[in-house]
Amino acid sequence: MFQGSIPALITPFKNGNIDYESFYKIIEWSLSEGSHGFVPCGTTGESPTLSHQEHIKVVDECVRIVDKRVPVIAGTGSNNTVEAIEFTNHAEKSGADAALVVTPYYNKPTQEGLQAHFKKIAESTSLPIIIYNIPGRSIVDMTIDTMSVLSNISNIVGVKDATNDLFRPLLTQTKIQKDFCYLSGEDGTALAYLAQGGQGCISVTANIAPKLCSDMQNLWRERKINLAQDINFKLSKIHHVLFVESSPGPVKYAAELLNLCSAETRLPLVSIKDSTKALVKECLVEIGLI
Repeated sequence: MFQGSIPALITPFKNGNIDYESFYKIIEWSLSEGSHGFVPCGTTGESPTLSHQEHIKVVDECVRIVDKRVPVIAGTGSNNTVEAIEFTNHAEKSGADAALVVTPYYNKPTQEGLQAHFKKIAESTSLPIIIYNIPGRSIVDMTIDTMSVLSNISNIVGVKDATNDLFRPLLTQTKIQKDFCYLSGEDGTALAYLAQGGQGCISVTANIAPKLCSDMQNLWRERKINLAQDINFKLSKIHHVLFVESSPGPVKYAAELLNLCSAETRLPLVSIKDSTKALVKECLVEIGLI
């Protein structure tokens, strides 16, 4: 099952195009720093502004670069069920290890609609599917009962939980009796989520502090709780600062300060404010990254 620190990869841009040289550098550096997996084409990867061709190539390149050293969980979600199936089928052909499928945004399906959407996608593939529940961005919240029903589908194997509700994983575990993967989708809850029965975190911060994030996860599994708490405290300020403005603006600026890639984003995201830049830089200095 998937576990540990799993960066939700940024997609680097250069003059409007995807910068694959920097993408390679980011992945190789993150692997050397101990990351336990990768998610390409998630929200942090600006998937809403990638063309279909770009989405497909980013997944292909991530799978190729990683070369089975750690799992690749491809972002394949959409508010269009047919499109989500197409992306998921491509991820399977590409060699990804799983698909991360977000709850449909904007069209606000009912719980019955969510069940039908995920069932249709799961039936189209043999890939393991992780449900991405992020009501803050998609507006719709998958209930525990709905997730329990979907967990009866053999290849729906886990959740990326971005609800910020730390009681939810415990309540969900009382409903889902099979082995199910619980991953936090919020860096600020990453350690607390482990204490509530989770296995890891799909992380924004791990793009720019991969060793600290992976070390924290490893120390927890080694039962070195105090040391894991020390890292969690060290990271807490940067977790906050990376969301002072819409992600991935701040984390891309941090990546630029680390000489990983340009801070460039695609419209409607714009360059972060100078005041936010100062906060990001201050945090990186404080935790010893620059």
